[in-house]
Amino acid sequence: MEKRVVLSKVAPELYQTVLDLESATNEYVLSAGITAGFSHLLRLRASQLNQCAFCVRMHTRDALSSGESSDRISVLPAWRETDYFNDKERASLTLCEAVTLIAEGQIPATVYEQAAEVLSEAEISAVEWLSVVINAWNRIAIASRYPVKG
Repeated sequence: MEKRVVLSKVAPELYQTVLDLESATNEYVLSAGITAGFSHLLRLRASQLNQCAFCVRMHTRDALSSGESSDRISVLPAWRETDYFNDKERASLTLCEAVTLIAEGQIPATVYEQAAEVLSEAEISAVEWLSVVINAWNRIAIASRYPVKG
């Protein structure tokens, strides 16, 4: 794998700012009532869409250690075809995917309408902030070519 500039090493103060944002976001997500395990599934789904191997591996491990089942993790790429996720989780996954894929049609009004039917404003905001932060991490890891070795 080619060598790249490692953003955390070249600009550690900016990296620390993202770490601080991650920490604040984690607190906010939990205060909104989203479990730690499901928050890792949201991060995992965004990382899958962004093809960030480093974050996919990390959030799979984090989801498992937070009590998520291997079944829910395994079906995540095809979550719409399963009964593993409740209405709130489905709305959260849809919103997370829309934020992640924002260049493909922005965030459709239908996604917000669906989310607003089952999620509180705090939950919607938490999912959106979590999505913004994991997308930042995906870009940092991919741009820096964080190694993923077996």
